[in-house]
Amino acid sequence: MAEMAGAECPWLIVGLGNPGTEYAANRHNVGFMVADLLAERTGGRFKAHKARAQVVEGRIGPPGPSSRRVVVAKPMSFMNLSGGPTTALRDFYKVPVANIIAVHDELDIDYGALRLKLGGGDNGHNGLKSITKSLGADYHRVRFGIGRPPGRMPVADFVLKDFSSAERKELDYFVDRAADAVEALILEGLERAQSTYNS
Repeated sequence: MAEMAGAECPWLIVGLGNPGTEYAANRHNVGFMVADLLAERTGGRFKAHKARAQVVEGRIGPPGPSSRRVVVAKPMSFMNLSGGPTTALRDFYKVPVANIIAVHDELDIDYGALRLKLGGGDNGHNGLKSITKSLGADYHRVRFGIGRPPGRMPVADFVLKDFSSAERKELDYFVDRAADAVEALILEGLERAQSTYNS
């Protein structure tokens, strides 16, 4: 892990979603929602990057030597092609894979619950599948629970639908908590962040 040494080694936070207003409020786009909030917290605005992504560069944490440099990104490819922009951003910003965090929706976790982890499988998630194919599996994930579809609704239909009106009442709170979890992972390390946020 020597390549991770030094506060100036940036972290790349990749919120996963699909570009376009028609997808903006979908369950599958919760990664974009968390990225938007993190960008807002850094005080930056998204700008187009040649890596086919929108990016914000900034810092998180208290001012001074304990703050960390971050690049918050939203790939502008579709979800199943997220690996291309993520790899291009890794190369451009010289980010070690262990300093990459993918924020994504997760079917097998109850709505609003979080799981932070390093490495592992893709669990059928096309965005993770694409990133893992490009980078290997040894990056961090912040998994945002969206629950399973009701009845016999196909998974693809469920994830591409907007959050329900009942879910939207708590959505801002859960997105805020997920952004807190990303910051804790970077500033405090995985184990401490897991003990606080893995619900």
